[in-house]
Amino acid sequence: MPHLDLLADPVDLCAALVDVPSVSGEEGELASALEAALRAQAPHLRVQRSGHAVLARTELGRDKRVLLAGHIDTVPIAGNVPSRRDGGLLHGCGSSDMKAGDAVFAHLAAALDDPRHDLTFVFYDCEEVEAVRNGLGRIEREHRDWLAADLAILGEPTNGAVEAGCQGTLRVDVAVRGRRAHSARSWLGDNAVHKAEAVLRRLATYAAREVEIDGCRYREGLQAVRIAGGVAGNVVPDECVVTVNFRFAPDRDAAAAEKHVREVFDGFEVTLTDLSPGALPGLGEPAAQEFLAATGAEPTAKLGWTDVARFAALGIPALNYGPGDPNLAHTRDEHVDPRLITEAVDVLRRFLA
Repeated sequence: MPHLDLLADPVDLCAALVDVPSVSGEEGELASALEAALRAQAPHLRVQRSGHAVLARTELGRDKRVLLAGHIDTVPIAGNVPSRRDGGLLHGCGSSDMKAGDAVFAHLAAALDDPRHDLTFVFYDCEEVEAVRNGLGRIEREHRDWLAADLAILGEPTNGAVEAGCQGTLRVDVAVRGRRAHSARSWLGDNAVHKAEAVLRRLATYAAREVEIDGCRYREGLQAVRIAGGVAGNVVPDECVVTVNFRFAPDRDAAAAEKHVREVFDGFEVTLTDLSPGALPGLGEPAAQEFLAATGAEPTAKLGWTDVARFAALGIPALNYGPGDPNLAHTRDEHVDPRLITEAVDVLRRFLA
């Protein structure tokens, strides 16, 4: 089992985390290394293992509790493990998404033995795959008390900015029916692919909404992401399905988002296939205000879905804040600027210590 020095330079710790492969579902070795390091180097923390997730927390009786959460899994490795340094940057699978954030949190877990707020650290598994496997869901079911907090900070890559809340996401299949025929006698059929043009026209003329919540501007979007139709090279198709993704502002709940999409495609056969509600910013909460003061940053809306939504569903204000670059996530050339790691440690230390 690899040894992790949590009190070392957090940049070196990030490299050490990258060097332990942890593709979704295969995080066991890294989880065991983190668990061993926390038990040995952070005696002030109570440590709990949950599958391939590791939980740790202080129990100092403070008035407020802050939770710092980061997933330890990565997408499949693309020839980018072990880590390497090049041009002042740290390269490697997961370096940006989100082992840089994990390194910041793990370092602070060991270094802050007398924080002004009680702290909970959650290093969880299977974020990069289907939602039913996400380790946060298992932790909620089996160790719900470990997720209680006044503020949750998710270490998703934000380039050191504060991104508040997140959009919701919904997918539907819009089906168009026709009548099958031999293409040599096409007048006997009714081409469903041709008829799908009416669906695409509604998408092309759709006016996406923008809404400001807590000073953060969220932009919605309704987009076709897949079209499936056709039987054979000599057959008029009798079915065409357009898959549509709706990214919606968090002032819409799940039911309102679904209702809106069904109204847009009124008259068509619509089947809901995926739905995850968003998260309101929650910037008015005192703990969130304290964190913003420590960063000195103006928060922006999170244009995308993250696990902050899971905390929002539990009534916990949650923010995205991490040292990685979201545009580099999942790329072969994934890397992180070490200066952002150092800056994140300084900001969180200022907030927590």
